Amino acid sequence: MRKVTVTGKSVEEAVVQALKQLNTVRDHVTINVMDEGKKGFLGFGERPAVVEVALIPDPVEEAASFLKAVAFEMGVSLSIERSRIDREVMFRLSSEKIALLIGKRGQTLNALQSLVNLVANRYADGYIRITLDAENYRERRKETLEQLAKRLSQKAIRTNRNVVLEPMPSFERKVIHAFLKGISGVQTRSQGEEPNRNIVIIPKPVRKK
Repeated sequence: MRKVTVTGKSVEEAVVQALKQLNTVRDHVTINVMDEGKKGFLGFGERPAVVEVALIPDPVEEAASFLKAVAFEMGVSLSIERSRIDREVMFRLSSEKIALLIGKRGQTLNALQSLVNLVANRYADGYIRITLDAENYRERRKETLEQLAKRLSQKAIRTNRNVVLEPMPSFERKVIHAFLKGISGVQTRSQGEEPNRNIVIIPKPVRKK
């Protein structure tokens, strides 16, 4: 957290100087008046006002800095392209070693995403959600999950037995739930506790004519 301690003839003067040093405005800082100062008389007993002014951390900036630091420790030089709609934030990652950040079936990317959201929401006023993507992995993964859901729904209908999928993150389960809503003959439910929560594909009873 960046902060400065500034003195002035008055609290207001000290605050104004601090804002100039931080190149920001009042809404983006916290102000701690350490000493209100004293005017004195004829120059005697005068004491300056002292304030400590700190920038309020930006949750998205903090999350990005954290992610870059983790990537650096992994030996990965990382660039982040950001986009935001209200409280939904997307980090698009690029690196010559991007495969290290994606990991097997996106496990590393998902773990990093969980950590990044924890960091961001330590500083956020209201929940924000950050999604990490790398080389369009999320879209490719979505297509893979939909193909898997289609194949396993056909199996459930053919065998008339429940099909249990492997555990996966909530946002991946949502992809499968949403896709299978459009498939007649099956329904889905989630079971278990995080991080081992999974989906069960259930064949619907065949109505006798």
